[in-house]
Amino acid sequence: MGLSKFVSFYLLKKHIKPLLYRSLSKTSKKPPWKILFFGADDFSIFSLEKLTEEYRKKALLSRLEVVTTVKGKANAVKLFAEKENLRLHKWPPSIGVGEFDVGIVVSFGHLIPKSIIDQFPLGMLNVHASLLPRWRGAAPIIYALANGDTETGVTIMTISPEKFDIGKIVRQESVSIHPEMRQSELYATLGKLGASQLIKTLGNLPSNLNNAKPQPTEGVTYAPKVDPTFASIKWNQMTAEQIYNLGRALEGIFPLQTTWKRKTIKLLNIKKGNYLNSRKNIQPGYVKYDKEKNVLKVLCSDFQYIVVEKVGVVGKKLMSSRDFNNGFVKKEPPDCRYFT
Repeated sequence: MGLSKFVSFYLLKKHIKPLLYRSLSKTSKKPPWKILFFGADDFSIFSLEKLTEEYRKKALLSRLEVVTTVKGKANAVKLFAEKENLRLHKWPPSIGVGEFDVGIVVSFGHLIPKSIIDQFPLGMLNVHASLLPRWRGAAPIIYALANGDTETGVTIMTISPEKFDIGKIVRQESVSIHPEMRQSELYATLGKLGASQLIKTLGNLPSNLNNAKPQPTEGVTYAPKVDPTFASIKWNQMTAEQIYNLGRALEGIFPLQTTWKRKTIKLLNIKKGNYLNSRKNIQPGYVKYDKEKNVLKVLCSDFQYIVVEKVGVVGKKLMSSRDFNNGFVKKEPPDCRYFT
């Protein structure tokens, strides 16, 4: 083969052929689809379960395989795939152009490079737990609750190789966040909603892809991955509402943290209180024990208080507010009873 023919063949195989294949497929292909699923955690399972149900029926899906990453202990997606006898691929997968019609990404945590996206004639879709462009990033559910949002939802979007969560919006569905909703409830609600919206998207995929729209440039916010420092309370800066919202956002992930006389303290089962009747000379962080209700009341920056039912002290078992009061609060003079 001459040099010019070799170059032409290389360009056709690596660049022109995938683009042509994708262009034709977006208008001509129909289900059942061949799908490669990318996921890693429990949120991924909501969508993977739905896809597996459809795969067993053979009407919407004709092939379903899974890509996940395993570091040490097997993750939820690997365990599910093994149980359902779905073929597993290591990350990054080695696949050819057109081997699968579309890639589905749900809570995977890796930026997908263009070289992989180009292997799918219909591209790749992502199920994201927010109404993009609000809360791009790894922790949209946590940030929605921590910021007191009253509405969120799910977005089905196309995958772009440059950055996370910037692709075109294919489908969106909203849900209300009621004031008492906590992380676990919203997590399950959005997981189920995302799975159902994904199946609806796949039902008429070429049309949905052709009608996808770029994300608005206004209203962009970010929800990066959180660590234990996100749970730290700043009594002089945070209102009772903000601390309560932070507590419900981090439920089951990190307990809220503060300090008592240089000891790290964890606060659990937090509720909102009312305005303090008498401010006197006390400051935010002041701790008062309510004997009648067996709770601690802690003053916040807006001079409302939060109510704490359980307290964790490093090196000790989780204790009731009564026990913390008897073992720690009562031992200090009234003007020294502060969380900091």
